[in-house]
Amino acid sequence: MLREALFAKIHRATVTLCNPDYMGSITIDQDLLDATGLRINEKVLIADIDSMNRFETYVFRGARGSGVIGVNGAAARLTGVGHRVIIMSFCHLSLEEMRSHRPKVVICTPDNKVGESLAYDPD
Repeated sequence: MLREALFAKIHRATVTLCNPDYMGSITIDQDLLDATGLRINEKVLIADIDSMNRFETYVFRGARGSGVIGVNGAAARLTGVGHRVIIMSFCHLSLEEMRSHRPKVVICTPDNKVGESLAYDPD
């Protein structure tokens, strides 16, 4: 049996742009993708701390060092520039894999740089 578990999280990123006319996705600075192991086209759950909205989309690569967190398409109407968001990815693991899996977590600075990097312990 597989269980769903947190794979990676970008915590307290600040939305830098919203484009409802774009086809969809969330654009994330490549530095944040590298720090968490998130991949292009990966499905993510976004929790908006300010509006309390939650929505799913997929990852687009943003320019390295740009600090971009751009919400595109219909999801852009669920957030706003300056809103703080939590970006989460999940994976399916066996119980054995869960015993050693350590999700990567990045806590962002106000300008969307890696402020702190950690990995949650499995137990």
